Amino acid sequence: MSLPDQLLLSDLLSHTVRCDLGLDHGPGVMAWMHPPVHRLLGWVSRPSALRMSRDVWRLNQCCGFTDQQVFVRGEPAVTDQATLERLPTLLDAALLDRNAERIGSVVDLDFRPADGVILHYLIARSDPRLPGSSRWRLAPDRILDQQPGQIQTGLMGLDDLPMARASVRQDLLQRTQRWRDQLRTMGDRAGDRLEGWLEDSPMDDLRPETIRSSPGNAEPEAASQAEAEVWDDDSWEETRSPRRRQDEDPWV
Repeated sequence: MSLPDQLLLSDLLSHTVRCDLGLDHGPGVMAWMHPPVHRLLGWVSRPSALRMSRDVWRLNQCCGFTDQQVFVRGEPAVTDQATLERLPTLLDAALLDRNAERIGSVVDLDFRPADGVILHYLIARSDPRLPGSSRWRLAPDRILDQQPGQIQTGLMGLDDLPMARASVRQDLLQRTQRWRDQLRTMGDRAGDRLEGWLEDSPMDDLRPETIRSSPGNAEPEAASQAEAEVWDDDSWEETRSPRRRQDEDPWV
């Protein structure tokens, strides 16, 4: 068994603690951290649901993980819940933007088990207990000031942070926006191609005066003139009149 390079606090607390004597010390219930230097010092487990005592473990006591258990060396420090509530923490703290308005809250953290350095705080906009809610990563260097229960940043909003996990709704909105951008890009490309085709096409050759004056249309024009001469009304009358006089009855 070996320690992972990175681990979420929620994953650590979801494991049952088992010591080197084989005793079950219960599941994790809360973190033990030092907020000024953004470091996780350890965590707390609850050995029994009937007792008010809690077992506090240092992070360097952790020696391995399985799917459901975390193994530790040595013995824990035993304390009560009232003492633990006085420990400083940034979990559940309100995240404030540059206008000191609340835009989310700290619901989890990503740390290195080897030394306890906190790499990112995970931020949620809504109630973190809702399944499938989105998470954003807040690096410690983006924190301007921190006080009990709140964190001050220079953010304009949560969109300034990289997303760690998108909810179903957020993922659908992002995919829809990508589809819209792709359709808009395709439409712009089609419009540019059509404009280029219209600029390069010989539209002047398709005008009526150009067609009439083109060399290939000389014979049809001459034929039209010949037809006009054959079907001239005056010449037709002249050709008909002698024949009519011969057929007329001289006694009439």
